[in-house]
Amino acid sequence: MTLPAEALRGAAIRTLALNWRGSSTVPSPSLYPHQWSWDSAFIAIGLSRWSQRRAETELLSLFGGQWQDGRMPHIVFDPSVQEDQYFPGPAFWRSDRVPGASPLATSGIIQPPIHARAALEVAHNAREPERALAFLRRLYPRLLQEHRYLATRRTVPDLGLAAIVHPWESGLDNSPSWDEPLANVPADPGLLLRYRRRDLQHAGSGERPTDEDYTRYIRLAAAYRDHGYADDEQSGHAEFYVVDPLFNALWAWSEEALAGIAELLGLSSEPHLAEADRIAAAMTKTLFDPDLGTFTAFDVSTGSRVPHRTVAGLVPLVVPGLEPRVVRALADQLQSPHFGLLDDGISGVPSYDLRAHDFDPRRYWRGPTWLNTTWLVWRGLRRQGLPELARPLADTMVELATEAGFREYFDPRTGLGHGTRDFSWSAALTLDVVDELATSDG
Repeated sequence: MTLPAEALRGAAIRTLALNWRGSSTVPSPSLYPHQWSWDSAFIAIGLSRWSQRRAETELLSLFGGQWQDGRMPHIVFDPSVQEDQYFPGPAFWRSDRVPGASPLATSGIIQPPIHARAALEVAHNAREPERALAFLRRLYPRLLQEHRYLATRRTVPDLGLAAIVHPWESGLDNSPSWDEPLANVPADPGLLLRYRRRDLQHAGSGERPTDEDYTRYIRLAAAYRDHGYADDEQSGHAEFYVVDPLFNALWAWSEEALAGIAELLGLSSEPHLAEADRIAAAMTKTLFDPDLGTFTAFDVSTGSRVPHRTVAGLVPLVVPGLEPRVVRALADQLQSPHFGLLDDGISGVPSYDLRAHDFDPRRYWRGPTWLNTTWLVWRGLRRQGLPELARPLADTMVELATEAGFREYFDPRTGLGHGTRDFSWSAALTLDVVDELATSDG
């Protein structure tokens, strides 16, 4: 490993150590002072390159917030953090009033289910194999419950795919893919008189979701809460009910990971592999748009695809058993002017179509490059046998972190960092990439 890579590795470890809170890692000390669901999964993958025990503790502490129905809430709140430090906090979500919720204060919505994949990565990187097996034995039943929740409470029967009931559940909060589904959700400015946004204290308004969209987010979250987080009512009454390609891709990828975990524990892997194949086939049937050459979101309410090219449509490269024609189409899209892979002027994978009229290189998920989604595409390219595309992507991730630091997201055209600093998953996934490049061809 070269000195610059070693120095970057050390910087990543220092950032993760700075953000460690004893049993979990905050995404950012200022903007995100609690434990986030899919953040912790990415963080655990990076931690496993440095500290097996911290990586295991990260996931085990997260699943301490799991509900009896199997849902893994998108936030597990730190009781030492004051309510006014983050909105929406525990007082908004009111999980303590919900039968079957965790004894810990949590939110009530979920995030992409990448946790089984993270657990398997932690085990593969373990320096103490017996300890890793004990960790998997503890976590495997919880992961089964999470996946069962998706299959029984969130799956749209006619589609066989999981639906999200809030844009925050996608992880890509203000993606253009949600514009059409959100259009019929009333935006009530009065909600911002009752609830105060805290994110704008830490990042400029030009980098965050608009007030109009934020009021819709509050309305949807409050409605779900007020219905007791009852998923069986969502299909008929929800104002937002959408099937997201990234969410379902990570479900399939993690189902495959459950198969790997089952094998390590001496259990049958077949049910998990069959489920991964089923999800992959359903995704291709419903979400793949051959005209756009990518996967798109599907609005269940209207029964139609949402025609936007976003990074979420490229993440299905991680899905097992993807048809060769689909792989070719996604690889072509990545190299097209819409995403600019191999273009010297583009860094990472932009979160949105570079040629779209409303592309914005600084506003959250409406254009900037994020290291987690870029990492997912990188992993997908590697699994699909496309090293000539994967290696340049790994190099650009390292370059972004080296030049701009572990920022929340980056301008894909200039490489400048935006959002909060010392962002944990940026550090964690940089650590994973650096170590992987040191031992493989990328």
